[in-house]
Amino acid sequence: MRSRASAATRIVLLPSVFTLISVMLAGLFAAPVVGRPQGVDMSATIDDHDIADTTAAEPLRLQPNSTIRVAIALTNNTPAAVRIRRVDLAGHVLGLSFFSYSTAVELSIAPGKSDALRYRLDLTGLDGQATGLIVADLAVIGADGARIASIPLDTDVRGSLWSVYGLFGIALAVLTMLAIADAALAIARHRLSTNRWQRGLRLLAPGGGIGLVFGFTASVARWWVPDTGLWLAVAAVAAVVGYLLGYCSPTPEVAPEEYFASTGELDEIDGMNTVRFRADGQTT
Repeated sequence: MRSRASAATRIVLLPSVFTLISVMLAGLFAAPVVGRPQGVDMSATIDDHDIADTTAAEPLRLQPNSTIRVAIALTNNTPAAVRIRRVDLAGHVLGLSFFSYSTAVELSIAPGKSDALRYRLDLTGLDGQATGLIVADLAVIGADGARIASIPLDTDVRGSLWSVYGLFGIALAVLTMLAIADAALAIARHRLSTNRWQRGLRLLAPGGGIGLVFGFTASVARWWVPDTGLWLAVAAVAAVVGYLLGYCSPTPEVAPEEYFASTGELDEIDGMNTVRFRADGQTT
């Protein structure tokens, strides 16, 4: 019964392990934010603050249901005219977009000329999209849908914990707690594998989950801006620490019948023909 319960627990926790690994791989292989191409110079201010000067210590504060003033200056140093159709303001975490606002514009800049865009952006609905310190970028999009220029910035989103980003972090925390509980029960019941590699893998997912949850907590608590590379590095270090703890943990003592059952030798013994000896020395 205990082996069936343990197997059922592992089956239930498999999605959590796959989710943690998928999140880490999604961030690892996510396309990087495209920088501005050569030949097009861009500068921008939001509420009269140069967004290129934003840092984790001095981020741009975005208040839900408020209006911000956006001013963009562009210089076309290319030999062809540049046509602007849209301006996007989006926040990204681990390669995933958690808030996004698009504004339709009409602007054409002749070669060697400069022009500017000024508009007001309504942040309605931001409280349901994200909260905490988030890396964002302001990008101008051409008529063909290609990004012409962009500027990264650090934002302080004053949204709700029950936003999409907040629920993403809560889901990470729940999955991590389930993985920790599964490992703790296995340790308490002496159900860890006698194989060091398997013990290490058993604690790999809880370690990586702790690293991801730490990054989310630091973002929501406004301790740091969750840069993808740094966040994944923290999660990777935590996963390695978890693996080493499992690998170096003492080998649990296993009863003989449990050992044979785990290796499959018990079934072979049961299937063998048995021979009984009578008192007179003959077999039956």
